[in-house]
Amino acid sequence: MLGNIQVFMLITACSFTVILSLHLPATDQQKKSAEGIFIKVNGTQFVKDSQPFYINGLNAYWLMSRASEPIEKEKVSIALQQASLLGTNVVRTWAFSDADECIPLQISPGFYNEKMFKGLDFVLSEAKKNGVFLILSLVNNYEEFGGKKQYVQWAREKGQPISSPDDFFTNVLVKRFYENHVKTILTRSNSISGIQYRDDPTILAWELINEPRCNSDISGDTIQAWIEEMSAYVKTIDKNHLLEIGLEGFYGDSIVERKQFNPGYDGVGTDFISNNLVPEIDFATIHIYPEQWIPGSSIIDQFDFVQSWIKAHIRDSDKILGKPLLITEFGRPWLNSGLISVNERDSLYQIVYDNIYASAREGCAGVGSLFWQLLVPGLDGLRDGYEVILSEAPSTSIIIYQQSQRLLTLNKLNDSS
Repeated sequence: MLGNIQVFMLITACSFTVILSLHLPATDQQKKSAEGIFIKVNGTQFVKDSQPFYINGLNAYWLMSRASEPIEKEKVSIALQQASLLGTNVVRTWAFSDADECIPLQISPGFYNEKMFKGLDFVLSEAKKNGVFLILSLVNNYEEFGGKKQYVQWAREKGQPISSPDDFFTNVLVKRFYENHVKTILTRSNSISGIQYRDDPTILAWELINEPRCNSDISGDTIQAWIEEMSAYVKTIDKNHLLEIGLEGFYGDSIVERKQFNPGYDGVGTDFISNNLVPEIDFATIHIYPEQWIPGSSIIDQFDFVQSWIKAHIRDSDKILGKPLLITEFGRPWLNSGLISVNERDSLYQIVYDNIYASAREGCAGVGSLFWQLLVPGLDGLRDGYEVILSEAPSTSIIIYQQSQRLLTLNKLNDSS
């Protein structure tokens, strides 16, 4: 059988479609990564077997929903095989889907759709098979997939006098609903492996909430209190896994001068510094969407922003937080106003990857990144302009693969030292 590098070269030279449909095995390095070893943190580094562990990964939020449908499960297998083929070692995905969705995971507070849960079981099983770790996000800030708006609606139906989705962070009943969901996910026994999620090392980390925002309190006090409460709750159930918040990285009032790095506004109720200083939070995260955050600016200005955004957060993670930094989302549309802009996407990827590699090589806090998002053929309804379908994106695929190899070299150097 061809090795992964040979297969990848064939892909770039010939046809993605045929080769990527093969059931390719995980590399020995990846298999070793997924066998019974919980990733930990030591200072500003992720560690595996007491050695620094660097991350090149991706987002595929749709895995659970597709895995729950028998005719769609193969797409999940293919996506995780492709993740392995690219050399990526972490996949971030949703462990939530609330009642507003066509096929919810959580039908109502405390009541779950076993079909969807078995889909998530399958995702964990396939991730382990392909040698990749998972970051599982526990709720959405936005109303897509239910999110905090749905939690507030459930509480309103129970007679709570609340109306704003931001009450998600303060209402006692809503917080109880969220805690119940956390406990249900963390103590789930996988129907395939029999392992409780909290005991499964295939999971690298839990994420409290995808992109938390509280526009009704931009001081940051509301979200700060919620993070302190919920991170402590998670750790009472699961001390094996790492925990992160899900932040985009906006600076708040804790160090006012840092707000100069924000993309044109003071904030959204989060504070990169104070939020991540909570003891139970193991590593910091940021997202990067320059064309959304500074619209109308030139491509040069956007890329300058990306450079300063990454460098500021690496520096603060090193000097103030003393924790690793992971870029958990970044991307750029490959179509811009109807014009093909793959070169611009590739340039953004290269900027992100070069900054992460330079940080990792020097032992600094920036130790990995996850692009948004991987799709496979047959999921056209999930296209959002940011999708990377390998058979359509040879140049982007090569850049992702090359980053995996650079970081793998660092991982191997540490393994042999």
